[in-house]
Amino acid sequence: MRWLDRFRRAAPPAPTPAPDPMAEALAAFRQGDYATALGLWEPLARAGNPRAQTNIGTCFAQGFGVPVDATLALRWLTLSAEAGYAPGQRNLADFLLRGAEGQGIDPDPARAAALYRQAAEAGDALAQDMLSWMLLEGEVIPSDPTEARRWAGLAAAQGIAASMTRMGLLHHHALGVERDVAEAARWWRRAAALGEADGQAMLGAALHMGAGVAADPVEALHWLLRAQAGNSKLARPFLGPVRATLDEAGQAEAARRAALPLDAAPTAQREAAGA
Repeated sequence: MRWLDRFRRAAPPAPTPAPDPMAEALAAFRQGDYATALGLWEPLARAGNPRAQTNIGTCFAQGFGVPVDATLALRWLTLSAEAGYAPGQRNLADFLLRGAEGQGIDPDPARAAALYRQAAEAGDALAQDMLSWMLLEGEVIPSDPTEARRWAGLAAAQGIAASMTRMGLLHHHALGVERDVAEAARWWRRAAALGEADGQAMLGAALHMGAGVAADPVEALHWLLRAQAGNSKLARPFLGPVRATLDEAGQAEAARRAALPLDAAPTAQREAAGA
């Protein structure tokens, strides 16, 4: 078998994999090097890559590395969406929902809603979250809390914290489901552990009132302080009443917990462990 040893020694090295231009572009974009990212995306987009098309469209919509140009943003996002690329459909929906004031592109909420639905049906979690929100608000499409809950549940299952907060609200207010304050609190705890500010506010409120969980004013203030730091307006009405139930030591302990990294918070650890 000496010939086999000689063959192994003489074998050429394995070829180095060719660089992935999409990966290189995303790395450059995340580092703020938008010019490099756009230079890598452009040939891919012109060759029909819908992911590159939606990325270029988003750059023109937001002004990343290029002047804001709503017409070019619409053109590239439409190409991506028409290719059936779910994130492209969602990004086009985001663009059409707000329009481009002063650039001749009016908002088109109805078309945006249709695009969100297409992307949601294709499994795009962020589109599912937005569709759920629109179905609950009822301003663009008819309100349907049951359908809103279905889409929120699908988005939450993919880790979208805003949908977890919405699931809690649906259960708490009996929208499309029987009222279950304990289930609401469980959803808010999941969202809070992921850093969702409104979920933190609602968990704090539940802990203050003992709604679905045992009342715990220190823990309530802890989560409300996190929510306040995250700019949740939902926290504001509860901060004063919760503080009024605590002495200085209790308030200091709540502030200490709120200053810890989120994954060091006791309730976040229990949630991550599935408790």
